[in-house]
Amino acid sequence: MSKQLRELQARKAALVKDARNLTEIAAAEERDMNEQEVVAFEALKAKIEATSAAIDREAALIAEEAQMAHLPSHVPNLGAGASGNPVISVSDNLEADPKHGFKSVGEFLKTVCQAHKPGASIDERLIVGSGRNAAAPTTFGSEGSAQDGGFLVPPQFAQEIFQLSLGEDSLLPLTDNVEITGNTMAFPKDETTPWGSNGIRAFWQGEATPAAGTKPVLGLATLRLKKLMALVPVTDELLDDTNALSTYLPDKIANSIRWKTNESILFGSGTGVPAGCMTATTTVTVAKESGQATQTLLAQNLAKMISRLPPGSFAKAVWIVNNDVLPALFTLTLGNYPIYLPTGLGVGGIQVSPYGTLLGRPVFVSQHANSFSGQGDVLLADLSYYQTITKAGGMQTATSMHLYFDADLTAFRTTFRMDGQSKIAAPITPAKGSSSLSPFVQLGAR
Repeated sequence: MSKQLRELQARKAALVKDARNLTEIAAAEERDMNEQEVVAFEALKAKIEATSAAIDREAALIAEEAQMAHLPSHVPNLGAGASGNPVISVSDNLEADPKHGFKSVGEFLKTVCQAHKPGASIDERLIVGSGRNAAAPTTFGSEGSAQDGGFLVPPQFAQEIFQLSLGEDSLLPLTDNVEITGNTMAFPKDETTPWGSNGIRAFWQGEATPAAGTKPVLGLATLRLKKLMALVPVTDELLDDTNALSTYLPDKIANSIRWKTNESILFGSGTGVPAGCMTATTTVTVAKESGQATQTLLAQNLAKMISRLPPGSFAKAVWIVNNDVLPALFTLTLGNYPIYLPTGLGVGGIQVSPYGTLLGRPVFVSQHANSFSGQGDVLLADLSYYQTITKAGGMQTATSMHLYFDADLTAFRTTFRMDGQSKIAAPITPAKGSSSLSPFVQLGAR
């Protein structure tokens, strides 16, 4: 129901109550109303009729607006108004609004701050989605009650944080990701090769020769969602600044989640976190050149890294390098031609990666890579060989003003659930040659 319609109905109820009091006074004294009471009653009656007409107009407008917007209007009953016309009750349908009626995350948090002040009433938008009346007594903690735990953050704001966490340096979009509604998912995997001695193989067949049958060799990889949580206490002074909260808090949470997610995709231990792809069992390490000086990077190093990728992986691979590798990249050439093309210097460079391309593949500059000349300062990865699962809906967020009540802080919590692991358990043995192949390659120490 709209705010204006509620106010009109409350005004009408008060007028009807006043008129009833006049008649009850006369009835209690077993007399007719006197002249003064009749004048007062007629004035109240005129106001009631005017208010009823205003209610009818407002209800009609709301119904027309809902019809024009093709939004369903909830009509619990059609009662007769004072004018004889039906009174339509229309709900705001905040449940369907992904922002629960708030304009921004800053406005939401500021409303939370106001809710816990002495004598303050709880904004009805804060309890949308709680599934119960927030004023009802309870003996258990829940997110729908400020007194017990906190308030569920509108899903649109959680989705905005999720989108920020998938920024330009996020590795998650490069993986083979599947959204799930449950907690686990099993994936069949086949690590056989066309040139191997097992799995599905084809044979040249002579005339009238019985066919040789083969069968797939399938394994099973099971992923179980792991929980990543950001718990952020926010001062009431910051909560008073709606604009700052709308930009500062989502960005900081998204940056932290993006960093932790990238780190786990690359180097996660697999215990309580995803199993990273750059582990000793799956990664190929390219050694330095014979006689190569320390603190150097050669074009031959990079060329050998590319040569260790499986067929088809180069077109999907990305470079991940530490910041202090960049000066060495700027000096690398093949003949008279530079092999590193920073943003704006190469055709399409700005469209592929903000740091340009190296030998035709995008460059990610990241602190996840080791410092210059240490093992792993330059990584080359085809993350389509890395399987991830994420919880459908992205992130869940909630807030509470009671966790840090004594410190005058409000807690903002965001959880993101994911898991991941490499699709291969070990480097691939090539058909010819002795150098193993892997979609995950790192440069050795120099």
